[in-house]
Amino acid sequence: MDRLTATLLSARDGDDAALAAAIRLAQPEVARFLRTLVNPADLEDVVQDTFVRAYRALPRYRGDACGRTWLLTIARRAAADATRRVVRRRRTDEQSIPAGSSDTAIDSTHALRALVDGLDPERREAFVLTQIVGCSYAEAAAICGVAIGTIRSRVARAREVLVEQVHAARSA
Repeated sequence: MDRLTATLLSARDGDDAALAAAIRLAQPEVARFLRTLVNPADLEDVVQDTFVRAYRALPRYRGDACGRTWLLTIARRAAADATRRVVRRRRTDEQSIPAGSSDTAIDSTHALRALVDGLDPERREAFVLTQIVGCSYAEAAAICGVAIGTIRSRVARAREVLVEQVHAARSA
């Protein structure tokens, strides 16, 4: 049993120090995963929401899945909810924006994020989990609730798209 899983089980059993330790252990990885799924302005809120959800679900945590998989699954759901809120907000905001105004400038320091953000959400999720967060394909499959072959396929297609986008940018 890994350290995070053991710590979460201790926290589940009422050890407040273990709860704080679990958050300290998992926070960097949860934030790294969420950084590519949500707007930068929403990142801290979604990370916090993830741990609030985890705290509420902790009494039901049995340790069947490792703590990392359990927390990243919660983070994935928190990101999806945050994205839905942003989409609803954008729809409302678009109604108040004058026609013809747009912000097309992309900061060059955010070029990679822009490329990754441009991926299909399912491919982006699989790519981020395996290539940025460092989850195994099996862990990513458990987090996303799909077969391991599906994760492999999504990552492969994400890589193809990213390579094509980089080549297209160099040719332009």
